[in-house]
Order: sequence, then C-alpha cells, then structure tokens
Amino acid sequence: MKTITIFNNKGGVGKTTLSYHTAHALGEMGHKTLIMDLDPQCNVTILAIEEEKLHEIWEKEDPFISDYKLVRDNMPEIEYASLFEETRSVHFLLKPAQDGVDSNNLSKPYELASNVDIIPGRLTMHLFEDKISNVWSDVYKGDPHAIRIVTEVRRLALKYAEKYDYEYVIIDTSPSLGSLNKTIISVTDGFIIPAMPDLFSVYGIKNIGNALKAWQKEFHLISQFIPEEKRLSFPNKFVRLLGYTIYNARRRENPQQWDLTTAHYNYAKQIPEIIKSYIDKSIWSPIGEGILQKPIGEMSVMHTHNTFPNMAQKYHVPMWKVPSANLEPADVSTISGNRAKYEATKQAYITFVTDVISRINMLSDEG
Repeated sequence: MKTITIFNNKGGVGKTTLSYHTAHALGEMGHKTLIMDLDPQCNVTILAIEEEKLHEIWEKEDPFISDYKLVRDNMPEIEYASLFEETRSVHFLLKPAQDGVDSNNLSKPYELASNVDIIPGRLTMHLFEDKISNVWSDVYKGDPHAIRIVTEVRRLALKYAEKYDYEYVIIDTSPSLGSLNKTIISVTDGFIIPAMPDLFSVYGIKNIGNALKAWQKEFHLISQFIPEEKRLSFPNKFVRLLGYTIYNARRRENPQQWDLTTAHYNYAKQIPEIIKSYIDKSIWSPIGEGILQKPIGEMSVMHTHNTFPNMAQKYHVPMWKVPSANLEPADVSTISGNRAKYEATKQAYITFVTDVISRINMLSDEG
C-alpha cells in the first residue's frame, strides 16, 4: 500500500477535484483505492457523498466528539459495536487517539464505485489539529500518547489497507501549513503539487519548500523517540515528492509548449526550477531531475474542465460518468451535447494516473 497526498499551500488549484478523480481513475484501472478526507473543510466528502447521507453519518457521531470515553462507557456494547458496521467519519476514528482511549475498531468504508471507497471527513477535524499542536513538544520526550496522536493517521491507513486490500490511499488535505498537515504529509509515502500557472502557486511552492525543511528535521528527531512497537505506524523515510501538475490552465493553441497562453506558460516553466531551488533534493531525487521537469501526465489534465467539475459534484460521480447519471431535466441538453468531452476525461485521468504509478514505483526502487 502507498499513501499519496495531493497538496499545495495555495487554495483553488483543483486539489480536491484532482484527488477525487485520481482515486476513481485508479479504481477504473483495477487498483483498489481508499480516499481519506483530512481536510477540515470536507471538500472531497461533499463532492463524493450526498448531503442527507452525510448528515446521517455525522449525527450518530456527535455525542462522541464531545467526550468519546464518557459516551462509550455509557452505551451498551452491542450498540457501540453496531456503529462500526456503518461508515464513520475520519475524526470519529481518530477520536480515541485524541482522547487517549483504547480502540482498534475500523468502521465500514463508504463505497463510491467499484474499487473506490472513502472515509468521509468531518468539520470538527480542527479539534484533532488543536490536539496535535498541544502535544507536539511531548513527542520529543517520548510520551506514548503524543506519539500515538502523530502516527494515528498512518496507522489507520495501514489498518484499512490490511483489512480491505487497498493498494493506494489518497489523502485530501487543506492548503494549510499547520500542525495537522505537518503530521499527515510527513508520514505519507509521496505527495503531488497541483499548481495553477500563476504567481500565487509559485509562492505557494516556495512556502511548501520552507515548511518541508523544518518538518524534515522534526521527522528525523521524532523518529529517534518512536518505540519499536510503533515503528510500523511511522515510515522509514520522510515523504517524497512525486512531481507537480499544471491544473485548470487556459488553453491556447500555439507553438509554445503545452498549448498555454503566454502568461500561463511563463509561470508554468518556472515551477520545476522553483521546486529544485526550494525543496530539498533528497525529497525529489528518487524521480530524477529529468522527470521532475515534466508535469505528471504532461498535458492530460492540464487544461480547464470548465463547468464539468461542478456537474461531477452535483451528481456525486467522476466527470466521465456525469452523462450516464440520473440527470435533472434542465441539465440534459447541455450535458448530452458535451457527452464526448465528459467521457474523454476518463482517458485523461488514466494517463495522469499511469504516470503517478510509474513515479511512486520509483520510491520502491529507492530501497
């Protein structure tokens, strides 16, 4: 199993759309994949799951978020066990670690498609981030509770992979450089930077590079304090960069590379050099400088999808399945007229994902 995070310090770069469709493309290729939504804004969960179902999931968990141990101790065992026969949010599953309560229960993931499941997010994830911030210094003292908290996300991913045979876990995060993302990204196998070809994404990558330098130092210090029994929940290496992709760019057919407008091309061509200058070579070196120069999947998902992602969210399916969804009458003519374009997004994402797999296999070759 490999964990992959799609992350940029700049919001609005299509991170959630890319995460969701990457998972579905992996599923279409026969790779069993789990999405874990660790963004406190729950964007990929909102894209994936209907609001009524999400309310049903969250409502049963509400009492536990206030005081997990108190509610569990006052609930009949059979009723408590039944909670895990249904889908639970990621914060509910992390709450025992947050509160220092023993629990090894895994809930049933929510099935989105053949080979694609999700552990939905929850708007209370900021409470878990607060807890990480509060105990961070205790990790250096070897405190078991603090160590459990900072390794719990990876432990959950490993346990789900073991039980349900997932090959890939795609983790969606916020654009923040706070303690939650520090914990998530530091224990992920690989991450991808989606970027708009603009000034803001360039500066976002600079911020990521500066943050990674600090996180890498902390990672190596913390790894010295992890007891032997916790080693499986903590990777042997700091996270590796799989590369970047230009996303949601304006297309203009001209002799310049990637069919971008001049302004977009001028920013896009800076990104590999910015990565090399600001992100430590040890983090990107497994894929090699030559491959780093090229966006993942090259032009496959580079250009704008226009309103297609909005329709995907409305019908809770990947873009290529929108024309086959149970469409509202007002959408039928517009979507039917663009059926071929919607369906073509499937091959675009398969091309993208094929490159992702090639790059993550290079991490295995690293040894």
